[in-house]
Amino acid sequence: MSDAILLTVQSGIATLTLNRPEVRNAIDDAMRGEMIEALEAVAADAAIKALVVTGAGSAFCAGGDVRGMQGRLAAPPEDVAINGWRRQSRTHRAVTLLHHMPKPVIAAVNGAAAGLGADVALACDFILCGERAQFTMSFLARGLIPDGGGMYFLPRRVGLARAKELVFSARRVGAAEALSIGLADRVVPDAELAAAAQDWAAQMGTHSAAALSLAKATLDRSLESSFEQVLAIGSQSQAICYTTAEHRASVAAFLGKSKS
Repeated sequence: MSDAILLTVQSGIATLTLNRPEVRNAIDDAMRGEMIEALEAVAADAAIKALVVTGAGSAFCAGGDVRGMQGRLAAPPEDVAINGWRRQSRTHRAVTLLHHMPKPVIAAVNGAAAGLGADVALACDFILCGERAQFTMSFLARGLIPDGGGMYFLPRRVGLARAKELVFSARRVGAAEALSIGLADRVVPDAELAAAAQDWAAQMGTHSAAALSLAKATLDRSLESSFEQVLAIGSQSQAICYTTAEHRASVAAFLGKSKS
């Protein structure tokens, strides 16, 4: 893995940093692969309780690498579609890993989150912004459509009509507006962003890892499921929770306190 993706772990909190500040952390093909590797490692590590995703320098992520787009246009016409399909597969693998990560994921947005960068933030469970954060669904300005999950995640955050307006206009949304429309969950001063993300991640990771993973998986399916389906999924998950060491220890600790 090169230094385009930095992955650090401290006190059970992983931080994945998009690290191409010279191009505002624009994502190229190589970076997609490294991001998948890092996210797979985080998902598999039981010692990691939560994940923070952020960007190096002055931006969170400027989206796809436009220089790479220029190079792709020079490819033989018969290769453009299949190359695009392969690239889309890697993009979708990365955002799927973020969305289905079996632990809380916080996007710490430190500047511009444009195009694919906005999609990456939206794939996380929570979006924490610095005051300079800006979002733009800039795809249509490049003659493209949102392809990193934004058309799934954005309406669920802000509603269908507002999602259409943001996609069709490709306009910039500042941190204050993002908070007011539900695109962001919290806004803090830029200088406090990193510490606030770590603190929030630590709070999210304090309870049973197994119960949290099951609760997250159920909630993520709830908008596409009926009431009865959610209850059924919950019953299966709860049966698993009954068998975990965390549940047994919690019950024992509660009973111990009640006797004292």
